[in-house]
Amino acid sequence: MTKPSLPELLHAAVAAVGGMERPGQAAMAEAVAQAIDDGTHLLVQAGTGTGKSLGYLVPALAHGDRVVVATATLALQRQLVERDLPRTVEALHPLLRRRPEFAMLKGRSNYLCLHRLHEGVPQEEEDGLFDPFEAAAPTSKLGQDLLRLRDWSDETETGDRDDLTPGVSDRAWGQVSVSSRECLGASKCAYGAECFAEAARERAKLADVVVTNHALLAIDAIEGAPVLPQHEVLIVDEAHELVSRVTGVATGELTPGQVNRAVRRAAKLVDEKAADQLQTAAEGFEKLMELALPGRLQEVPEDLAYALMALRDAARTVITALGSTRDRSVQDEDAVRKQAMASVENVHTVAERIANGSEYDVVWYERHDRFGASLRVAPLSVSGLLRDKLFTDRSVVLTSATLKLGGDFNGVGASLGLAAEGVEGEDLPVWKGIDVGSPFDYPRQGILYVARHLATPGREGSRTDMMDELAELIEAAGGRTLGLFSSMRAAQAAAEELRGRLDKPVLLQGENTLGELIKAFAGDAETCLFGTLSLWQGVDVPGPNCQLVVMDRIPFPRPDDPLMSARQKAVEEAGGNGFMAVAATHAALLMAQGAGRLVRATGDRGVVAVLDPRLANARYGSFLRASMPDFWYTTDRNQVRRSLAAIDQAAIDQAAKAAV
Repeated sequence: MTKPSLPELLHAAVAAVGGMERPGQAAMAEAVAQAIDDGTHLLVQAGTGTGKSLGYLVPALAHGDRVVVATATLALQRQLVERDLPRTVEALHPLLRRRPEFAMLKGRSNYLCLHRLHEGVPQEEEDGLFDPFEAAAPTSKLGQDLLRLRDWSDETETGDRDDLTPGVSDRAWGQVSVSSRECLGASKCAYGAECFAEAARERAKLADVVVTNHALLAIDAIEGAPVLPQHEVLIVDEAHELVSRVTGVATGELTPGQVNRAVRRAAKLVDEKAADQLQTAAEGFEKLMELALPGRLQEVPEDLAYALMALRDAARTVITALGSTRDRSVQDEDAVRKQAMASVENVHTVAERIANGSEYDVVWYERHDRFGASLRVAPLSVSGLLRDKLFTDRSVVLTSATLKLGGDFNGVGASLGLAAEGVEGEDLPVWKGIDVGSPFDYPRQGILYVARHLATPGREGSRTDMMDELAELIEAAGGRTLGLFSSMRAAQAAAEELRGRLDKPVLLQGENTLGELIKAFAGDAETCLFGTLSLWQGVDVPGPNCQLVVMDRIPFPRPDDPLMSARQKAVEEAGGNGFMAVAATHAALLMAQGAGRLVRATGDRGVVAVLDPRLANARYGSFLRASMPDFWYTTDRNQVRRSLAAIDQAAIDQAAKAAV
């Protein structure tokens, strides 16, 4: 039997998921197959509606090597494991004459821990020594969650938190899960043979396709001890998120509460001298943190360096003591010891990292109204780490609807540690970028309107002219508006103002779960939904109920963001344009994602309105516009109101016709 061609395989897979073949999808599949065959790397921009999941799954499955697919969102992981992979595998089976296995793998804390569930959480003295299942009143929310988790543990096959519906609070989940550092290990744990996390790892070892998340991919790259099974092909979907997820995993934090927790956990297991040394160091650190002012520390001050070295040395003493003493009078000693070790090791690692003061790290204080001060440290750049850890010994495909910023892939490529496209060198990964377009006719389906007549937004203060403009646009659109704001304060102010002005429901992020808000927004044409950055990528509402997407301003990073400003300064010191490389690239990515909320299907029509004149007037405006879908562009406010009214009327007529 002759080997099936890639178009034949793609045709079978698309038919199996009930989709439609797209030229962009076929071009993507060919490019992915070529990169895997050549052992090179590929960046693919594939617009909404291209069907990019099959565009990479089909060539990867056809090739036969083990594949890891890393995604940023739970929604896409679920789509891959519950829909795309099962149907694709079945469709390709007669052609490939094999049935590839697939599995989901996440970090350990995502799985129910049977030891925690049955033995309880090791408690600190101050909290009282009790079983949380007994202490939490069955009538309380926590008690109800814990009882439900106990029942669920008998039914679930995976123990995966995301399979529990409805979900439970982070506090409840924390009672029944462990981090990898707190885990006793399957060989030492009484429940090791039934462990959900271990079972997931075993399934992953046997699978041809492993679906995971960016965070676990980052842990695998950073920590050295492999978490993911050996693989020949890595596919990173939603790749525009990768740098921020890797940065998050590589960020360390110290707070007085966290240090005091480590003291309490270790105190019952080590001698008094070691415990007192850590207690004294913790008190010194806490006094300093009471005076901490938010902002970047260009250099670690002498008093902070002294406090951190005291913490580091005391933590090292306790770690040694924890490893050499045994106290059988402590109930469930192994679990208590493991939890204490994890807490103290974290204090030691972060204190040592900040005290050492690497030029490649950024250190800053943060203050939170509820949790007080924290000391944070993050890498100035993760590009070197990604270049060294991601692009060696395997072919890597990175894909997203937004990778091409300002007209090329070099901005995103640089953030991943790649040289400019086409530049070759001995240690430089070989890569190319391809934009397979979108099935949507953006110039005919959408308008990009910039309110050029408005005042330039300042850092603070009300924007009366912007509120007037927003109200008029929503009225013209008949509701149907997704408002994307650069801060929660701005979203709240707009919601409050417009609820008083308009006879239309205005939903606000945070007033209900995101799922419920999106459901309500999608279900009523007159409803508006306002929110902030996390909404920009989570809303998928095809059809007439989202016909106006408004951005209040260009979402540049805050000038006082310690990490972003440090990265910008580093680019400038190296002779580059820090503003364009960091701030403008950050804004371009978010605006491309935000504008992508408008057209989600071939029949969608509407307007993206940016209420910030800098998009039209500033020199960088053309770079930002070139990163967004190719909508018809205008600054004519009267034209856009007429267009919105016409789109609204067409939607009303269509709804009336459907109702007949």
